[in-house]
Amino acid sequence: MEQPIYPVQFAVEYPDRPLNRLTTFFRLFVAIPILIILASVSGGTWQWTSEQGSTVATGAGGILFFAPLLMILFRQKYPRWWFDWNLELQRFSTRVGCYLALMNDRYPSTDDHQTVRLDYHYPDARAELNRWLPLVKWFLAIPHYIVLFFLDIAAIVVVIVVWFAILFTGRYPRGMFDFVEGVIRWHLRVVAYALVLVTDRYPPFRLAS
Repeated sequence: MEQPIYPVQFAVEYPDRPLNRLTTFFRLFVAIPILIILASVSGGTWQWTSEQGSTVATGAGGILFFAPLLMILFRQKYPRWWFDWNLELQRFSTRVGCYLALMNDRYPSTDDHQTVRLDYHYPDARAELNRWLPLVKWFLAIPHYIVLFFLDIAAIVVVIVVWFAILFTGRYPRGMFDFVEGVIRWHLRVVAYALVLVTDRYPPFRLAS
C-alpha cells in the first residue's frame, strides 16, 4: 500500500443533507451526558461536599504520554496496547468534538467510528522513532501552539455562525465545514507528534490532508 502523506489521517464525512435543527439548537445541553462519559475515561475528577464530608470521584485513563516516553527512551519500544488506547481515546474525543462543532447530528458513539475517520500509523519504535526526540517534542511544537491559538478562535466564531446557518437553512456551509475539519486535523497532528509520540515527522503547517 502507498504510504500516507502524513502518518496521521483524519476526515469527517460531509453531511450533505438537512441537519436536525432541534438538537443543533440545544447542542451544548444534549452533549452533556457524552461529555461526562468522555471526562470519565480522560482522567476527569469531580468532588462534591455533603454534610458527612467530601466525596471524590475520579475517572481513570487519559492520554498516555509519560509511559510511552520512557519506553521509547529506554527500551525503544511502543507497546501496541498503549498505542491502541491512545488512538481509540482520540477517536472518541474527536467524535464528541465534531458533534459539538455541529459537523454531525448523530449522537457520538463510544465505539462506532460513525462519520469520523482518524488513523495513526503504528510506528516501529526502534526503526522509526528517535529515542531522544520525545524529550523535546513538546517544545519543538510551540510554533504550532501559537498558530492553533488563533485558529481555535476563528473556528469558534465559524461554529457560532454555522449554528445560525443550520437553524435557518438546515445546512452546514461546505467551506466552513472544511475549515473546522482542517483545524481539528491540525490539532490531531500536533497531538500525535508532541503528546502521543507516534511519529517523528514534524506536523505540516496546513489545514488540508
